[in-house]
Amino acid sequence: MLNGRDVTEVAERCAAFLEGAVEGDWKAVVPGMDWTVAQTVAHAADCLLWYTTELASGPVELGTVVLDVQPDSPPADLVRTLRSFASVLAAVVDATPADGRGWHPWGVTDAAGFAGMGCDEMLVHTHDAARGLGCEFELPPDLARKVLTRMFPEAPADRDPARTLLWANGRAPLDDLPKLTGWRWHCAPLGS
Repeated sequence: MLNGRDVTEVAERCAAFLEGAVEGDWKAVVPGMDWTVAQTVAHAADCLLWYTTELASGPVELGTVVLDVQPDSPPADLVRTLRSFASVLAAVVDATPADGRGWHPWGVTDAAGFAGMGCDEMLVHTHDAARGLGCEFELPPDLARKVLTRMFPEAPADRDPARTLLWANGRAPLDDLPKLTGWRWHCAPLGS
């Protein structure tokens, strides 16, 4: 089951990759998206802090806060923001009791679900940012499989986990399976 250590491990891998690309053109638009590289990384960071807040506040929507990481910040600062917000999410995930739940528009979820969403955001959007920068980010298969198991339990389990995660997020076809035009996380705790 995903936990805070997984969140920080994904953050470190994604941040290390992005740190190596801070001299690239972060104003470039990601192919197939309407966002620039900077907007994509800012969005991933936004999500991490939003997930932290929703998990900590419980199963009822908390609509009092608007989070907005500034995409016009220097790339190195965006990477630091991603890393720091991931550490906050990881701490809250690990501090949440087993029966703790948090609100999400796709359904009330547990700490492992918020960890999975955070990991998915970082992995997939780092992949997106890499495409915008004209390079490639290799999703770690072990972490991709953990995210698939928790967030996409219906996804094929007999294929490359990195490619399957991209397919599950509507990024690419997967062998004989066409690219998804709509996708959704499985937010409910597994087994419930």
